Amino acid sequence: MRQTAIKWIFDRVAALVGLAVLWPLLAAVAVAIRVRMPDGPVIFRQKRVGRHGRLFTMYKFRSMTVGHGGSSVSVAGEARITPLGATLRRYKLDELPELWNVLTGDMSLVGPRPDVPGYADALTGDDREVLMLRPGITGPASLKYRDEEELLARQPDPARYNDEVIFPDKVRINRYYLHNYSFTKDIQMILCTVLGRRMTYNNETI
Repeated sequence: MRQTAIKWIFDRVAALVGLAVLWPLLAAVAVAIRVRMPDGPVIFRQKRVGRHGRLFTMYKFRSMTVGHGGSSVSVAGEARITPLGATLRRYKLDELPELWNVLTGDMSLVGPRPDVPGYADALTGDDREVLMLRPGITGPASLKYRDEEELLARQPDPARYNDEVIFPDKVRINRYYLHNYSFTKDIQMILCTVLGRRMTYNNETI
């Protein structure tokens, strides 16, 4: 219970400080999108599944063309991802607006990535317990699959590989995170995300 309270307080303080410190970078990215991708909005909004299956609006910098109508599974090199968008995604800059979601309590800094409807909310049995977690900007599954789009690009059927291999493995990792929560590990995951490092978690490298 004490660790949960510490996580709740840390999330909001860190998100507020992050937004205050990073606003020049946020502004620069917004201007770049407006100049290089003038055909649509700067911010991409999408309904995602949050804690207890509640839907919330997630905010990201737009990295794709408008009205692409593509799959929810993104693959590296897709035509719908713009050149600027590919750079933003490579360095995770597109996810910076999610600090607002953390500040408002819809997300956490560390947790499972928020899925579109039809994935986490469709889980059955004990796997549904991952919905007890607030979705995160980063997390153990995100670190393990930081090159997910490149991995999917090498598969003959990316959507099937995601559904049958990657998604079940993410559920496994996130269930372990739920039952073995450590604030120290949260800090380590945040640092590994920022620095592009790997770490050992549950006897595997992520």
